[in-house]
Amino acid sequence: MTPLADAAQFCDDEAYPRPQLRRAHWQSLDGPWRFVFDDEKQYAHPRDIEQWPLQIVVPFPIESKRSGIGDRGFHKACWYQRDFDVESDGDSRVILHFGAIDYAAKVWVNDHYVASHEGGHTPFNADVTEALNASGPNVVTVYVEDDPHELNKPRGKQDWQLEPHSIWYPRTTGIWQTVWLERVARTHIQKIRWTPHVEGFALTFEARVNGDADGTSIEVQIRHRGKLLADDRYLVIDGEVDRRIILSDPGIDDFRNELLWSPQKPTLLDATIRLKRGDTVLDEVRSYTALRSVGTLRDRFMLNGRPFLLKLVLDQGYWTDTLLAAPDDAALRRDVELAKAMGFNGVRKHQKIENPRYLYWADRLGLLVWEEMPSCYRFTRTAIKRLVREWAEAIERDFSHPCIITWVPFNESWGVPELTSVGAHQHAVAALYHLTKTLDPTRPVIGNDGWESSATDIIGIHDYDANVDHIRQRYGPEVSTEQLFDRRRPGGRILTLDGFPHRGQPIVLTEFGGIAFDTRKLAPQPESPHESEVWGYSVAGAADEFARKFSDLIEAVTYTALFSGYCYTQFADTFQEANGLLTEDRVPKIPLEQIRKAVEMSRTHIQGAA
Repeated sequence: MTPLADAAQFCDDEAYPRPQLRRAHWQSLDGPWRFVFDDEKQYAHPRDIEQWPLQIVVPFPIESKRSGIGDRGFHKACWYQRDFDVESDGDSRVILHFGAIDYAAKVWVNDHYVASHEGGHTPFNADVTEALNASGPNVVTVYVEDDPHELNKPRGKQDWQLEPHSIWYPRTTGIWQTVWLERVARTHIQKIRWTPHVEGFALTFEARVNGDADGTSIEVQIRHRGKLLADDRYLVIDGEVDRRIILSDPGIDDFRNELLWSPQKPTLLDATIRLKRGDTVLDEVRSYTALRSVGTLRDRFMLNGRPFLLKLVLDQGYWTDTLLAAPDDAALRRDVELAKAMGFNGVRKHQKIENPRYLYWADRLGLLVWEEMPSCYRFTRTAIKRLVREWAEAIERDFSHPCIITWVPFNESWGVPELTSVGAHQHAVAALYHLTKTLDPTRPVIGNDGWESSATDIIGIHDYDANVDHIRQRYGPEVSTEQLFDRRRPGGRILTLDGFPHRGQPIVLTEFGGIAFDTRKLAPQPESPHESEVWGYSVAGAADEFARKFSDLIEAVTYTALFSGYCYTQFADTFQEANGLLTEDRVPKIPLEQIRKAVEMSRTHIQGAA
């Protein structure tokens, strides 16, 4: 699009990088940038760099093929630079946004230092108005540090070895989400937040205003398919608005259920928000929200006040040629569509804070999302400080998305490996659990998923036993919960820590399956799967065997009354892991209809009883 052009309308298909706060004036800076490695950290300022020998395509990581670099070696630092034009009317501000840079970044515009940020998965921005040239082109320069060997920072599935091994994958260095410019008024809406209240048919609307907010007000209009549900105006006090909006009956039969959001019926409510001083509109943004509630009641997960069987698939969120970055917005939409086409009602985004555009498509098309914090792999004070800061930023960014139903700060005791014996590790999990509940009291939180649970709303169990009889014996009706929690799981782990007995929380089999069916190379599984180039937790040698094993496992887990849901491993092959239902290129290994039939065999189970 032309620099900061006026959009004819607020179009969803323009892939606006921040889908719940959209403006007409924005400009993508994705595309070719100048690039240089700085492994010895010899440069301190953009002026120090005399030559830029390489070109990179943003927003693809330097390790990816699509970046044009494709270098998966060890690199501690690098620099990016590009020219850009921007129109200014003299009475507005220009904001420079970064979706995500892994790991620590510093930013200059025309050699003026404008921003810094630490954290590889969350956004940041800077008001660059004062750094812009009055005429002529402008230059933005970004310095990135990302030590590939450092284990006390949130890194998720990024490998610290030269080649991907076991369950870890190629690293992601540098810019891996959209860079964009936005023109705003001097006084403008900085952020908004939606909290639904299904019982009262209401929404809590929060907004923060940046600039001189004296004498301003915010006008909020909410519509469903063009019908006006609310048209309110609130004074801005101390730069903020925090009000509950009661929605009007739009004249729809059974309108309360008609307007509830669910995977079966993902009803979104469109919002127009205007910041005014008197009758003058200072700023206008478009947003959306939804009416839906999530929680737990005794041993069941609840959606909109009804028991709901979770049928999730674990999704690593990697692509062959672009790694953690999506190839484009269409690829994000396609992944949501494929998960639904296979019959799943949700995904567990594993060790990744996903692109907001994925969450947008999940909101719009109806797919539940468990959001999980990428792990550190050492326990240090530095690691915990970094984890807390970035996790809080992730919750702040994604709070208003109706698709997100659960927060998961820790997985399998990664980063807190001595939970059974070291108090500080136990306190870390408890602290992140309570911090998450403080920042968002509306969603369940799993303190540590997989085993060694303590502070948690849901007990998550990881069990990759491929023997269906073992699964039935381990979790069947003849097994009491006392027996279940007294036993050790695969890997020799206990399910709950001492002092944290099962209190009746829902139990979800959050990892199981992992059947490797490699359409590229069928090889015997070695005694240790980590020793093979391509592996899974068990192996199928042919398509019919793969289909049978998958169907048998899904049936066994679905009809186990102990479970409130499951998460099958996994959505797609991911590098050396060939245990996906799809290949890396998202080609189904068996027909989608066959997968869907297995997943939906129990549509009435639990849900039908509600």
